[in-house]
Amino acid sequence: MTDIRRTILWVVFAFSLIMLWDKWQIHNGNPATFFPAASPVTAQNSSTNGAENTANATPAATVNTAVDATGAAAEAAPVGETVVITTDVLRLTLSTEGGTVVRTELLNYKQDADRSQPVVLLDETPQHSYVAQTGLIGGNYPTHKTVMQLQPGERTLQDGQDSLTVRLESPEMDGVKLVKTLTFKRGAYDVAVQHDVINTGNQSINPQLYLQLLRDNLPIDGGNAFYSTFTGPAFYSEAGKYQKVEFKDIDKGKASFEKQADNGYVAMVQHYFASAWLLNDGIERENFVRKVDANFYTAGAITTLGQIEPGQSKTLNARFFAGPQQEKMLETLSPGLVLVKDYGMFTILAKPLYWLLDKIHSVLGNWGWSIIGLVLLLKIAFYWLNAKAYASMAKMKALNPRITEMRERLKDKPQQMQQEMMRIYREEKVNPLGGCLPIMIQIPVFIALYWVLLSSVEIRQAPWILWITDLSAKDPLFILPILMTLSSLLQTALNPVPPDPMQAKMMWFMPLIFSFMFFMFPAGLVLYWLTNNVLSIAQQWVINVRMGVPPQFNHPFKKQPAAAK
Repeated sequence: MTDIRRTILWVVFAFSLIMLWDKWQIHNGNPATFFPAASPVTAQNSSTNGAENTANATPAATVNTAVDATGAAAEAAPVGETVVITTDVLRLTLSTEGGTVVRTELLNYKQDADRSQPVVLLDETPQHSYVAQTGLIGGNYPTHKTVMQLQPGERTLQDGQDSLTVRLESPEMDGVKLVKTLTFKRGAYDVAVQHDVINTGNQSINPQLYLQLLRDNLPIDGGNAFYSTFTGPAFYSEAGKYQKVEFKDIDKGKASFEKQADNGYVAMVQHYFASAWLLNDGIERENFVRKVDANFYTAGAITTLGQIEPGQSKTLNARFFAGPQQEKMLETLSPGLVLVKDYGMFTILAKPLYWLLDKIHSVLGNWGWSIIGLVLLLKIAFYWLNAKAYASMAKMKALNPRITEMRERLKDKPQQMQQEMMRIYREEKVNPLGGCLPIMIQIPVFIALYWVLLSSVEIRQAPWILWITDLSAKDPLFILPILMTLSSLLQTALNPVPPDPMQAKMMWFMPLIFSFMFFMFPAGLVLYWLTNNVLSIAQQWVINVRMGVPPQFNHPFKKQPAAAK
């Protein structure tokens, strides 16, 4: 077919590709782009006592002791106290039981449900558990279950103070003492954690240090039922690159990631925020994931400290990160850490779009107006390409009466009708597919920008005007989706009406179906598409007038006039 039906088929094909992409994402364990299924939720969290042990995750044959990853011990152990350390951006709760991080509050980010309260990332409650732990294995050594002694010192970063140090010391266990020194810096979401392992015995030792993140698989609050983002462990190394691990793959024993590395990190990722253990490059480590209870999972790394002689000590420095997925900050902390802000396969388009959006925001100071500015620049970039497409559509519109008359005259001779139609298109130099090109170009840009707006914590709770107080959430009054739908219908009305009545009706059904999704999309994304539609209508209007084809508002029930014979 060489008539307008091809345009429709291309639109249907593009829409189908989006749907197929969604199914392929789901098949491969990734969140769907547009129509994700709700994540399965396993049994309710009962406690942080599990049954598995960290030692089983290590490759070392010398590791004979069993350290329960969730805190279960063969004998009941005393529970330590907690201490709260506060900086200008972070409020961290530390347990003296192993020096475990049991709560982190991000002071510059507010909860969706109650904007008077800061976002809580790590937490340990009867309803939810998400903690960061370190300890030693290879003997009866201090672990994250060992009650440590908190040393005196400041607990709040004072005005004019750039750093704050907190020190914990374990008791001697089998001639081994572990000292943890945490250093907090102003404006930083990463905490330097120094591990000093001291051999106080009379025999050499060869311990291993583990760093792990433990959490349940319960969904985070504030999500949208219409779309979802990845929640779970993630690893990065130069060899394996960025690798996400689904909880369900851990359940099935099918978790795939780079297990041996001497660089990279282990992280726990969720929408907008992440935590991670960062080790310096060159430190050999073994990465692991494990299901430790009904709905509890741990991800971490184990590194060998090497031989420590009596009276000697060894130091291993690590950093613990718990904070927002800010691209500029993540890029400075560790190679590849910026990838926790996951754009998927559209990273090649999404990253420059975010860079451009950020540059515009630095000038305008408002993310809503920045989105509009981004659309303006994209329309300028694609102006001539769109102009050719709209010019082709204008020619098609001018030819419609002639095509309608010909189809009516040759309706009983389909082969001759097809030949005559091809002749008309050839003589008039009209490409029936020309009007489809802008759509084909905009779809990948749209999907890339979808992930930019969905993933950028900078846009979270960012206001625009009046009733739009959060560009990352759906429009509470649905005004933008309604305007977007009307603009899509208006744009359809300005397009040439296919001679076939069924095709004409299809041209109206497609924008309605497509627009339906926007009612649950972030307001920022709808604002982008609405602005794009308005500018496209204006450009199409101007091109029609220049070509002597007065703009007409067509509808599928309008009868096309016959051309004069």
